[in-house]
Amino acid sequence: MTGFGKVTAELPSKKVTVEIKSLNSKQLDLNTRISAVYREKEVDIRNELSQQLVRGKIELSIYLENIGKDTAARINLPVVESYFEQIRALADSLHLAEPSDWFRTLLRMPDAIKNEVAELDESEWNTVHEATGEAIRQLIAFRTQEGAMLQKLFEAKIANIAALLAQIDRYEGERIEKIKSRIIENLKHISEVDYDRNRFEQELIYYIEKLDVNEEKTRLDNHLKYFADSMNQGCGQGKKLGFIAQEMGREINTLGAKSNHFEMQKLVVQMKDELEQIKEQLLNVL
Repeated sequence: MTGFGKVTAELPSKKVTVEIKSLNSKQLDLNTRISAVYREKEVDIRNELSQQLVRGKIELSIYLENIGKDTAARINLPVVESYFEQIRALADSLHLAEPSDWFRTLLRMPDAIKNEVAELDESEWNTVHEATGEAIRQLIAFRTQEGAMLQKLFEAKIANIAALLAQIDRYEGERIEKIKSRIIENLKHISEVDYDRNRFEQELIYYIEKLDVNEEKTRLDNHLKYFADSMNQGCGQGKKLGFIAQEMGREINTLGAKSNHFEMQKLVVQMKDELEQIKEQLLNVL
């Protein structure tokens, strides 16, 4: 979701620089700094940014630099003349010397300089608007490049989790036999206790069924495929991928809770590590 774009447009007496950058954010957060002469177009610019960029902390700046002789700053002659008369009268009444540098004194007084905001010229705005559009396209291109890299990363991580999930099968039979053997051995040490062997078999089957992880494996496998399919559906899948990753985490946690086997728990830890790396990077996805 990060990106940057910068375009400079040359006008007859001005140079306009448009900068736009994007950082990660769950929602759209727009901040704009626009030269006063283009302020009336701010709503249009915001609408364009929200439509094209969707999410992220967006900062747009449009700087204006005058490179010609014309300037929007003007000396406020009536105000300066009024200050001149007042200062002379004050100096005379207080028997003080008049300022030695009248220009410095007068031009530093409040409102001695006024900035006139010129009417926005449509042809000028068209040039600025094109520059803004190009800056947005640069940012989107930056995002697209980052997105392609993230997709490769996600595909690798999903493949790693799928490979780890496939390894669980080899420990399934061994795990059940170990659990059964451990229970039987514990019962042998309690020789004075008489128990119904048929009831014991029923309870053992029930207990082992509770430890069965086939449903979790199937659901996790489906989530992995759904994640991969969603990545290929284009822009705007970030939140959806986040929800799928949460569901993947639940299934992996349940696998760990039911495993009761050291090697299986090691596989679960590795799957969690791969999933955490996916979650960290999902903040970069629209």
